[in-house]
Amino acid sequence: MTKPNSQSNLTKVSLIPSSCMGMHIRRASRIVTQIYDAALRPVGLVLNQFTLLVAIHLVESTPVTRLAQELFTDQTTLTRNLKVLEKRKLVIMEPGEDRRIRLVSLTPEGRALLAQALPLWEQAQAEVQARFGQQRSQELLSLLCDTPSLVDTP
Repeated sequence: MTKPNSQSNLTKVSLIPSSCMGMHIRRASRIVTQIYDAALRPVGLVLNQFTLLVAIHLVESTPVTRLAQELFTDQTTLTRNLKVLEKRKLVIMEPGEDRRIRLVSLTPEGRALLAQALPLWEQAQAEVQARFGQQRSQELLSLLCDTPSLVDTP
């Protein structure tokens, strides 16, 4: 079995910075996340925590497994992030009818903090939109919202 010449394969590397969607989406994500994190800092949240509070608020009391599916994240990572919010008494995780299922919901403190964070999120949202420009911001949001799942779902 012959091995391809690894040196000739490396010539393709120079094309990656101009064509790799993954690289550019991750870079843009880090930049945008920094804007939201800075805006949410006065209430002690980062964007990831804020979006978790929003998701939990929208689905009310839901199994952790379902929330993980909705957010396209693995259950272990979600549980770790929820533990931080639970420690701050922003969410509560309780057993469901089947004790193997854990239900997550916002506490009154969680709802209050979400209400307090909303104007800060709005400021960050306006800043991000200003940086992209209104038209490009709408186009990007439209593309991202319409993106089909890249993972197989049952």
